[in-house]
Amino acid sequence: MLMRRLGAEAFGAFWLVFAGTGAAVVNEVTNGVVTHVGVALAFGLVVMVLIHSIGNVSGCHINPAVTVGLAAAGRFERSLVPPYVASQCLGAVLASASLRLLFPDSVTLGATIPAGGDLQSLVLEFILTFVLMFVVLTISGGDRDARRLGGIVIGGVIALEALFAGPVSGASMNPARSLAPALVSMQLDAVWIYLVAPTAGALASVPFQRWLHGSPGRPRAGGAGHGDGMPGA
Repeated sequence: MLMRRLGAEAFGAFWLVFAGTGAAVVNEVTNGVVTHVGVALAFGLVVMVLIHSIGNVSGCHINPAVTVGLAAAGRFERSLVPPYVASQCLGAVLASASLRLLFPDSVTLGATIPAGGDLQSLVLEFILTFVLMFVVLTISGGDRDARRLGGIVIGGVIALEALFAGPVSGASMNPARSLAPALVSMQLDAVWIYLVAPTAGALASVPFQRWLHGSPGRPRAGGAGHGDGMPGA
């Protein structure tokens, strides 16, 4: 049922932003108690949990760049891209609005802001999302054993990339994750980077993954995403 799938995407995006950027906000207001490593792990762990919780409902894209990449790869219905992206952005914005109510003194609400030049973050976000999309495509097109480990692998990739790239670009890899806190906190100067680079990186990853691994069979009904074929699917 479409509404159930869209609800799962909104719910997943809400928890991704609430837990991930929430960890960054708590780290800010507690003078570093969570630490950068803790924030990176929060993002990786929440994605891992969500993949195994809602992957069998919506595919657990929870990321407009992933949705666009899967559609470009022929793994997802193109007609569903707009409602999926809208649901993801809605859930993310609701999460940032909730964090604003809980932490009114937070300046950025965990928004992704380049630490250096815009070009540096643009290239870095492109590469990070290229790798993330490559892993998503490989896992979702693999055998059942590979898909069973998808939550751990994809969550691990996100945590790894956030660990080393977070201090530079924020390691967003997700337009909805960056758009929501930017809108609510009105930190909009660099948000274009996090809309353009992840989407471009995901699209560029599709032909490379297809060339390296070949083109797997089309997914089962319901589309393929992070969680296709996970336990409970």
